[in-house]
Amino acid sequence: MKYQLKLAHLYGDLLNTYGDIGNILVLQYYAKQMDTDIDVKVVSLEQDFKKDAFDLAFFGGGQDFEQAIVSKDIQRMKNELTAFIEDDGPILAICGGYQLLGHYYIGAHGEKIEGIHALDHYTKSQDHNRFIGDITIKNEEFNETYHGFENHNGMTFLGKGERPLGTVISGHGNNGQDQTEGAIYKNVWCSYFHGPILARNGLLAKRILLAALKRKYPQADFSKQEALIIKPTY
Repeated sequence: MKYQLKLAHLYGDLLNTYGDIGNILVLQYYAKQMDTDIDVKVVSLEQDFKKDAFDLAFFGGGQDFEQAIVSKDIQRMKNELTAFIEDDGPILAICGGYQLLGHYYIGAHGEKIEGIHALDHYTKSQDHNRFIGDITIKNEEFNETYHGFENHNGMTFLGKGERPLGTVISGHGNNGQDQTEGAIYKNVWCSYFHGPILARNGLLAKRILLAALKRKYPQADFSKQEALIIKPTY
């Protein structure tokens, strides 16, 4: 059987720094191994996100100017995005996208930039410092190690219902203090990993895809797809 998934690339024309659009290419690559086609649609300024129109979403990061624009526009989508998340809709959110799913983040000049409050985290700003460099984390739930590159000024603190994507082995992570990196809430995966994250962490890509497939096709047998995670092929 051939499966179909519809992916919303949130503000893909504005939030596209660090090559993180590569996450979509990686999802498409592994989707073929899982007998799945992915149809990608950019949802941007003055366009609507409807929770029943998509099976998964990618939300990347950008420069402060673009993120400030997105912060204002995305409030229109707040209810639909929040409903999608609460209905176990899979989302991969990187850096600015991660921050905007939360309550707020503090910009480079001290301004408070509103998120959509869908997840219970917030982000402060560092004075004259950034977290930059290679990073390695351990996800205890799946006993998997993820590798990446971080480059962010923000210091994110997780809230109710959130657990970290992983515990920092080396690097800084969310805030350089509590050894957490990223966040998981329901089927939402958040991270500061650039590079893009899925290019170096194929198991995570397959887990996101499997979550989307099981949600859309609850009666299907995905033992073949699950085997790609148990015995990964790269």
